[in-house]
Amino acid sequence: MILEIAVTSLLSARRAEAGGADRVELCMELGVGGLTPSPGLLEEVLNALSIPVNVLIRPRSGDFTYTDYELQVMEQDIRYCKSVGCAGIVSGVLMDTHEIDQAATERLIEASGDLPFTFHRAFDWTSNFEQSIDTLLAMGVKTVLSSGQEPQVIAGLETLQRMQLRAGDVLTVMPGGGVTPDNASIFAQAGFRALHASASQIEFSWSESFPFSFHSAKHINEQVRYESNTGRIQAIKRGCIL
Repeated sequence: MILEIAVTSLLSARRAEAGGADRVELCMELGVGGLTPSPGLLEEVLNALSIPVNVLIRPRSGDFTYTDYELQVMEQDIRYCKSVGCAGIVSGVLMDTHEIDQAATERLIEASGDLPFTFHRAFDWTSNFEQSIDTLLAMGVKTVLSSGQEPQVIAGLETLQRMQLRAGDVLTVMPGGGVTPDNASIFAQAGFRALHASASQIEFSWSESFPFSFHSAKHINEQVRYESNTGRIQAIKRGCIL
């Protein structure tokens, strides 16, 4: 069974390999579901590890429905990842209906070339897992990361097993989203070929509170999307003129 560990730092990547991980998925900001890592972080991790490094391609938090501009950025990120030697790409696109956007996802798969492509947990927003599995099979996706369409993976075990039956030997269903030392054996005994976890814990915490927080809840709301507004910029610019 392949154990994939989601890591967001060079330290975590080193610890994943030391702990026996077979592969890492490199990203940033797990608190919003993961974002594309920086080029500097990616290159340092690639240089430090001897195990495969898959890379998450997700340009922002929120939903998984992207504009053409965002898709262009994602394609460019994939090309960069290929050029520096990553082992695989983790990404995916949904339509406004939360079904898999096959045309947009195929653009990312094409950019990935011969690198194996994992469709990430956006899959868990789709309404019909059987139809979604068939779509992934048609596109040649190698792995799908899923919690069985539940907030916690252990609750989705039965669905995950049905997904793997649907996928057969062609597509690997990789449970993830709440895998712990206490429940990992359940998925191994169920016959899954891969397992995904962050295996993270609090490293340290500040003893004193900060003066104020820079976190902005409105910008990580999955039901809205914020973009710069030309009119507001022009109004601010006018205010800058004395």
